[in-house]
Amino acid sequence: MALLMEPGSEPLTEDEKADLDGIAAIKESAAREYREEGNQFVKKGRKHYPDAVDCYTKAIAQMGAPSAPNPDASVLFANRAHVNLLLGNHRRALDDAEEAVRLSPSNLKAHYRAAKAALALDLLPQAASFCRRGLEQDPANEELKKFLAQVEAQQRERDLKRAKVAQAISAAKDLAAAIEKRGLRLGKAAYQELTGVKKPKLDEQGVLHWPVLLLYPEVMSSDFIEDFPETDMFSEHLDLMFSESSPPLPWDENHAYTRDAIELYCQAGDGTPFSRSELLKYLLEGTVDSGSLPESLDGEDGEHGTVKGSTAISSSQGSSSKWIKVREGKTLQEALQHKDYIIPAVPVFFVVSRKSAFYSKFKAGNWSLP
Repeated sequence: MALLMEPGSEPLTEDEKADLDGIAAIKESAAREYREEGNQFVKKGRKHYPDAVDCYTKAIAQMGAPSAPNPDASVLFANRAHVNLLLGNHRRALDDAEEAVRLSPSNLKAHYRAAKAALALDLLPQAASFCRRGLEQDPANEELKKFLAQVEAQQRERDLKRAKVAQAISAAKDLAAAIEKRGLRLGKAAYQELTGVKKPKLDEQGVLHWPVLLLYPEVMSSDFIEDFPETDMFSEHLDLMFSESSPPLPWDENHAYTRDAIELYCQAGDGTPFSRSELLKYLLEGTVDSGSLPESLDGEDGEHGTVKGSTAISSSQGSSSKWIKVREGKTLQEALQHKDYIIPAVPVFFVVSRKSAFYSKFKAGNWSLP
């Protein structure tokens, strides 16, 4: 009998052929019944979707290992793909839809469902490919044309986003290289509530433009210079800020903070410099979505230069921290290059007045940041 035949062997008699035809008819009938039962479960709603998947799986099992072309088997795989899409099983849906396409390239629903599953898996090129292959079968299919337009729009948006990220990373690397070339060291922001997310900029001539925060430690008030070219001397900015025509500081009742009396200091030996990767991440903050950045940004810390000729006084912040007097005739770049200065993201300089009673306390090292 055909039931006892070895797998792969050919029937030898008419009876065996009849037996095989009968078995095939039974399996085909069972597959149709399971398919119809699955269709009914789909119509009953989401609660019955797992039952529908089970029915389609049993129907597929009746088909054995179908070889292409096989439109009936293609429909079963496409149906199961549809339910898996509804359940959110996108990888299973894609596998089934791909098999449905293989078994019957003219099955447009299979192409559409494969495209939907690929899109859900964020596989935009594959989704577009399934749409185009389906349109090769039926160029007038509106559903596939609309879906292809949707996929292509998302691909264009992604390409633009990637280009923006690549451009931002390139600019950040150029900026980091310029900072490292000058021997500057950046660390964690200390006064972001006052400076916001302002970052240095590199102009077309290769000049760094820094946002600079001036703090008055006597009252912890501040001024903010948004664009301080590294080639500018401090005297140029102080001459404008404390000119005779400028109004006195609102809290300076004794008019102690005059052009001839002020001095500038920076805090050295405080903080930990960024690694190159940390520096790049900092420079990229606020420019692009952090989730779109690669997991790692290459590079190591650069060499750091030094500048001689500054004087220091001790600070009660700790043995490693000290106040460095900044000479007004220096450029911003020269001040930032001090061997012990770690820029707290944005350069910060402290303004004191020799006419103020606070000056002797500061010079004696008896004041520290609150």
